[in-house]
Amino acid sequence: MARLLLSKAADAVKLQRFVSPQQLRCFASSVAEADNALVFKAKQQLAEIQAAGTFKVERQIITPQAASVGVLDLAQPVLNFCANNYLGLSNHPLVVEAARKALDTHGYGLSSVRFICGTQDLHKQLEARISAFHGSEDTILYPSCFDANAGLFEALLGPEDAVISDELNHASIIDGIRLCKAKRFRYKHMDMIDLEHKIMEAEDAGARLKLIATDGVFSMDGDVAPVGDIVALAHHHGAQVFTDEHCNVLGQVDIINSTLGKALGGGTGASACGGMMSRALGPATIYGGLVFLQADQ
Repeated sequence: MARLLLSKAADAVKLQRFVSPQQLRCFASSVAEADNALVFKAKQQLAEIQAAGTFKVERQIITPQAASVGVLDLAQPVLNFCANNYLGLSNHPLVVEAARKALDTHGYGLSSVRFICGTQDLHKQLEARISAFHGSEDTILYPSCFDANAGLFEALLGPEDAVISDELNHASIIDGIRLCKAKRFRYKHMDMIDLEHKIMEAEDAGARLKLIATDGVFSMDGDVAPVGDIVALAHHHGAQVFTDEHCNVLGQVDIINSTLGKALGGGTGASACGGMMSRALGPATIYGGLVFLQADQ
């Protein structure tokens, strides 16, 4: 912003009304020094990442998502083993047609948050269908499951509460917990004895609400959380349970976050069963999500 202002003669004249030429020169010099320091640091960090062999280059896919995709500058299609398109729904004709229909009937976007003027009938229909699927009281849609996890803990938990988290939880859960003011306890990965110890520590700390947070399936190692055992401990100690995605004890978990962005075709919407805040997702994504769950109706 400062560089833009100083690059325009008219804006420079406006600034001179309020500051002396010497102050203006000092200001411009400070901005240049800050920019140079930022660029130097960024280049240094990038060089370190490249030297470590962890620098990532985006592959530009030029076809719809599929098991075989075309990649920019490659003559032949390549097999794609790294997508979450498990069921092949990302480019399924029924999903594409549903998204196209939603563009015709409901437009491209909402340009608003949900509670102002960003809720359409499609949002409520998909939320109701997801709630029925999970057997939950309600559902709120987010742009992504990462956003749902980031928005959960700060909204529900205060300084008088406690969150008890598996040590290997996904980064989105960890980031969400960092945003809240609740007391934080971390238990050993899928260790029910340690989990109970941490619940008791939270009780001794006088926690009003005790929320146990766990991934359903830990994506890096494929471990499946013993959600049934976690629920049993929660009931015994008067705690609540939050699980991200997989849940094999429907109706007994207080909050479930799940994504529409993997097996269900790539829609970025995420669901949170139990009620939370959200941004307004575009109609095409919502209608695509409705088609994903059509077989349940």
